[in-house]
Amino acid sequence: MKILIADDSSTVRALLSDLLWRWGHELIVAKDGGEAWRLIQSEGPKLAVLDWVMPEPDGLELCHRIRTTPPLKNLYVLMLSGLSETKDVVAGLNAGANDFLTKPFKEEELQARINVGVRMVDLQAALAARISELETALKENIELRDLLPICAYCKSVRTDQNYWQSVEHYFGEHADVKFTHGVCPRCLETVVKPEIEKLGLSRRAGQEKKN
Repeated sequence: MKILIADDSSTVRALLSDLLWRWGHELIVAKDGGEAWRLIQSEGPKLAVLDWVMPEPDGLELCHRIRTTPPLKNLYVLMLSGLSETKDVVAGLNAGANDFLTKPFKEEELQARINVGVRMVDLQAALAARISELETALKENIELRDLLPICAYCKSVRTDQNYWQSVEHYFGEHADVKFTHGVCPRCLETVVKPEIEKLGLSRRAGQEKKN
């Protein structure tokens, strides 16, 4: 995954670059907030590891810019900071960070948090793809437009190719839905119960003939 690293410490940048490269990620590296902001807009990383305290804009301001810029608002942000008090963590998360990790960090914890970020990005991408598919299906399903020829007796639907299909089959092909079958209250009273009563009467009549 393409990940941006932004930290004004060359030591931290080198450490993060080495770790993320070994974990199989594509890297973009920035030495301050200004460079990070330019790269975020031009290079399109999916995940950003931002230092809080660095030359303007700092990590908090970067988060704010990211969350208020529509094309970037889904960028996953992991904030790094030497500040570890609860109020600092809360401030980072309120600024728009998805996660917060204090320095110095343990390699295993960083990897775990990066993995969480990657999973979240993948889930967002899958959700966006699914929404796009549904929107496309909705547009295509204007096939079900205006008048739909349906048999008055058996309720089969006539397709554009002049074939007759069951309602379940037709909608299953055109709307990607599956049907479950039940009985509505009206049909229960007007169809099912009378049929059951008829069946009971015929059985009783048959038994009386035998007797």
